[in-house]
Amino acid sequence: MKVTRDRRQIKVDVTPDGEGLVSRTGSALLAQVAEKIGLTRALARELAGFKQRRSGHGLGSVVRDLAMMLADSGDCLADLGALGDQQALFGPVASSATAFRVIDRIASDPDGLERLRAAHARARARVWELAGAPERLTIDLDATLIGSHAEKEGAAGNFKGGYGFHPMLAYRDETSESLAGELRAGNAGANTAADQIMVAEHAIAQIPEEDIQDIDLLLRVDSAGASHRLLDWCREGRIRLSVGYELTDAVRKAILKVPDEDWVSALDQDGSPRPNGQVAEITTALDLSGWPPGSRVIVRRERAHPGAQLSFTDHDEHRFQAILTDQPGLVAEIERRHRARVRVEDHIRNDKDTGMRNLPFKDFEHNRVWLALVQIAHDLIAWTQQIGRAHV
Repeated sequence: MKVTRDRRQIKVDVTPDGEGLVSRTGSALLAQVAEKIGLTRALARELAGFKQRRSGHGLGSVVRDLAMMLADSGDCLADLGALGDQQALFGPVASSATAFRVIDRIASDPDGLERLRAAHARARARVWELAGAPERLTIDLDATLIGSHAEKEGAAGNFKGGYGFHPMLAYRDETSESLAGELRAGNAGANTAADQIMVAEHAIAQIPEEDIQDIDLLLRVDSAGASHRLLDWCREGRIRLSVGYELTDAVRKAILKVPDEDWVSALDQDGSPRPNGQVAEITTALDLSGWPPGSRVIVRRERAHPGAQLSFTDHDEHRFQAILTDQPGLVAEIERRHRARVRVEDHIRNDKDTGMRNLPFKDFEHNRVWLALVQIAHDLIAWTQQIGRAHV
């Protein structure tokens, strides 16, 4: 393969043995994608005011290399050395001390993180130019726990008895892009509407201005999103919603009154009938006057697998789940679409494998920047796949 680095083309032969082997040609592809979509230039432009010397590494290149290191499963600054050892592929790579100074300048500036996000958005706009802008965009919100084994600013006990952080994250389902994230203390709530709205607003800010008016937005959240403040915000912003709904006594009673003929087969993600699963709508059996007009409640029932332990909310060996939505259409399609939000767990797990599991700094603001770098690393991988599919 040919690798372009600093405007020089270097030929790299791929062979299973021999001398002069390199181990990170895949990461070099990410570097090429970063150049093609203008990520390095966008970072350099947004961070230009932070550079203190004319000589030395460009700030855009340093941040890009940090993102590439994270995408290559690095989890601390010292892992930059893995790229620095392959100069034929990556060119000169900043030392961990230089990289820390760049992160420190971004973290110390009140607008530093916003500048980083602005560069991220510029690169996203270029990717959408190459791969095409969507007609529909689904934003998945979710929070996750990150443990800390040392005293760090902002770390706190969480509801599971652990200690660390509880960031709120947002992803685009259709292309697996990382849209936003906010680092929070471990004792922050999963259902804090103010945090959910803040992260959702950051996610929407990542959508190019020229495309936002033509895109149908859907916000999906688990039951932590069933709050009046969040759903009212969605309605004001003309954003469709799909959130988990609590199985209250009223909901359980309504489920038990649904006639057998009103249950229809649930759908797998390919649209085929699901062997074990049925859905029904119970909107008319509930008082939804406190929720946004047009709200609907859809429930799914599935027979528990052999050996599964049932809970008090289960009935007749069925397990039930409910969602609150304002989407029009067939209940089976709406329920299938909501169930697809399980993919957000894969995105979070992947991000924990690319630097999010280890927030390496003592200071909270530095770790906020680290989380933003993890999101750029996530998108470098997603964009490489997205551009590749668009040009097959």
